Amino acid sequence: MKWNRYTIDTTTEAEDLISDMLLELGIEGIEVEDNIPLSEADTKAMFVDILPELPPDEGLAKVSFYLEPEQVSEELIEKVKEGLEELRMFVNLGSGTISESETEDKDWMNNWKQYFKPFTVDDILIKPTWETISDEHKDKLVVQIDPGTAFGTGMHETTQLCIKQLKKYVNEETKLLDVGTGSGILSIIALKLGAKYAVGTDLDPNAICAANENMEANDITKEQFEVYIGNVIDDEKLREDIGLEAYDIVVANILADIIIPLQKVVHLFMKPGAIFISSGIINMKEQAVLDALNANENLEVLGTEYQGEWVSICARRK
Repeated sequence: MKWNRYTIDTTTEAEDLISDMLLELGIEGIEVEDNIPLSEADTKAMFVDILPELPPDEGLAKVSFYLEPEQVSEELIEKVKEGLEELRMFVNLGSGTISESETEDKDWMNNWKQYFKPFTVDDILIKPTWETISDEHKDKLVVQIDPGTAFGTGMHETTQLCIKQLKKYVNEETKLLDVGTGSGILSIIALKLGAKYAVGTDLDPNAICAANENMEANDITKEQFEVYIGNVIDDEKLREDIGLEAYDIVVANILADIIIPLQKVVHLFMKPGAIFISSGIINMKEQAVLDALNANENLEVLGTEYQGEWVSICARRK
């Protein structure tokens, strides 16, 4: 199905008022484009570590709304135009012109799958659940993943850095805590490498669903891998539920700005001598994470690994 797209050229000053006006007319598919930088609070709420560079904010914006063909009527478009003229009396609307175009109704939730193909990390084959295994990979350790809307196909450099560290430290006695488990890929790989037990935590309910589905796809039982929703940094009850001083390895493939506060409590979960694998650290924030880990009297930094612009830091509980 195709949609009719109507784009209003306006100003950042007017974009919210225009959006409200469209909603009052019963138009729900609204998109706003501008070059206003995100605030620090917005960035943290989105768990964004590094943002794309935007052109200078010149106060201009585009407000687009989408209508199904049967919704389109001259009467509705005329009401939009009348609403714009009313707003013009109260706010700088800019040109306020409306342009029309057509757009296809794409399956945005699943289109990414065409780019996710089987690949290897050393001798581990990571494949989408919908792909088959070719003969050349029959001898590899196979991990099947469908991340859904959660982070973690294994293709990202940060995930691969963690996988390589897990290969180094996991053994048959390993109990693993996976903070920010996403699709569950790191826990599943640890269990496939021989770990005894894994616990994953995440803030996103979609991650919990994805992790549980990927457990089934890899024949992992709930006795082997439990998943909790919540924030171990500030949720004391969650910390008690998942277990204190219970883990041989804690892995956190998140972001530098989350690893820094996490390191203050991570030792609570670790047995003496346990390993903390952190990744998701862009290289420009490496030193800030190292400074935080070195200042923690409970941890000893063991080393740093690099892949592309990304960094993984490994530490041990004293």
